[in-house]
Amino acid sequence: MAKKVFVSGCYDLLHSGHVEFFRQAAEFGDLYVGLGSDKTIEGYKHHKTIYSEQERLFMVKSIRYVKDAFINAGSGVMDFLPTLDIVKPNILVVNEDGWNDEKRKVCEERGIQYVVLQRVPQKGLTARSSTDLKKTESRIPTRLDIAGTWIDQTYVSQYAPGWAITISLEPTFEVRERCGLSTSTRNMIKKIWPYQLPNMDPEILAKLVFCFENDPERSDGIISGAQDSIGICVPGLCRHFYNNRFWPEKIETCYDEGILSWLEQHLVMIPMEPRKPGCSVVEGKDITETKVKALAKAADDCWNAIMVKDLSAFAAAYQASFEAQVAMFPAMIQGCVSSYIEKYENHVMAYKMPGAGGGGYLACVVADAEAFAVGHTEAIRLTIRRPGM
Repeated sequence: MAKKVFVSGCYDLLHSGHVEFFRQAAEFGDLYVGLGSDKTIEGYKHHKTIYSEQERLFMVKSIRYVKDAFINAGSGVMDFLPTLDIVKPNILVVNEDGWNDEKRKVCEERGIQYVVLQRVPQKGLTARSSTDLKKTESRIPTRLDIAGTWIDQTYVSQYAPGWAITISLEPTFEVRERCGLSTSTRNMIKKIWPYQLPNMDPEILAKLVFCFENDPERSDGIISGAQDSIGICVPGLCRHFYNNRFWPEKIETCYDEGILSWLEQHLVMIPMEPRKPGCSVVEGKDITETKVKALAKAADDCWNAIMVKDLSAFAAAYQASFEAQVAMFPAMIQGCVSSYIEKYENHVMAYKMPGAGGGGYLACVVADAEAFAVGHTEAIRLTIRRPGM
């Protein structure tokens, strides 16, 4: 009797990459597919599906490599668990983008073999992914905060002034919601410019975005930090100085190709679960002058290390900045975060979470990003946006 093989996903933008994935998975046995429901996808990815769940089910069932397919009854990233227990497969197959530790543990508990496949296109075809297809819709960049996060809030910088350091990133990967990559600001931008940023002075553009997002009639009373709009709109490496005001007193940029390439060679991101709805990272905050000065010093040290490409000093300052953040906002570490830190801390030089934390990604400093990605296929390499891109 053939073994039962199970895979799960959204398959909303069905393409040749999905079909090739099904073909490879079916080599292990009879293939069963779980599809995320419309409700699950909207709740997890915060957008409606292009095709309804019934259309997606029909298309997937029509693929000759698929034995049968189902709409998953669960919710969230692990929505396939009820289907898994119905199918009772021998093997769970994921692609390199879909790997996570929680899935591995589920397989261990149920005695299921866990297989991770590389993304390899069918011979003669172009490699496809849903992320690549989405690039045709929008090329709005995102940002990664490197050091000094939270200093752009006046309730932090009132204790001591300091720099926030950001890099603007090309959207070469799926920019997931609630994962610390300023998607709320990015979504605001897409309301005005859906496909790409306008060709204008980046600092003026960042100020426009900041003012648009922080409408004075905004009902929640929250001011989004300026580091988000600056980090997205200003290309390259950037630092911005905050002194008890919402907009920085000065902005400095670095477009040096040697430095940008060096950063790309030493930074990767590890996907974690998104920050859960209702999660508050500001509860229990403890902001003092000593802690804010430690944050500011770490950002200074980080910038100085980057300018001379001193990897050890960069990693130390990067880690110190994160530790200063967590000292002020201990709720940044909650949910799955601790388990991911424990898994990777001995394999990287330094780590932090983008944005407010609570989940999303571990953004790590590594000795060699290319080599690290070979040994850790879940790692995401980063491309810093250059001026003119």
